[in-house]
Order: sequence, then structure tokens, then C-alpha cells
Amino acid sequence: MSAHLALTQLVPFAAEELDKNKVTPGVLGFVVFAVLAVAVWLLMKSMNRHMGKVSFEEAPDPTAPGTDTPATPAAAGK
Repeated sequence: MSAHLALTQLVPFAAEELDKNKVTPGVLGFVVFAVLAVAVWLLMKSMNRHMGKVSFEEAPDPTAPGTDTPATPAAAGK
């Protein structure tokens, strides 16, 4: 029996029990939302830990006044 046939057999049973005035996500909706919230929290915690390991030091601007390095590579060869 394929999954499609099984679902078509179960749809009429679900339609009889469904109250169109009261539809809620239920326990499954809460569990899915809670799992997503925990996953996002863990990803943010991991990202903060990895960003803390990064040591970045910006190179000085070669065009700024007072630097001893030449502004262009062509001027360095002359």
C-alpha cells in the first residue's frame, strides 16, 4: 500500500473530527516551535564563540598622511 493511498483513506476520518470553529496547532506545533527556538539559540551561542576566536587587526591606510609606505606599488619600484 503506497503512502498516497493511505492518506486518501485517512482524510475522511480527519474531516469528520475537525471542528472548523476551533483549529489550534496543538502539541505538535508547540514541539516544532520549541525545537526551532532551541536550535536558533544554540546557533547563536556557537556563532558568538566562533566570533570571539577571530583576531582581526586592520591594516593602516596607505593613503593616510604620515605613513612611510608609498601610495602605489609603481612608486615603490622607482
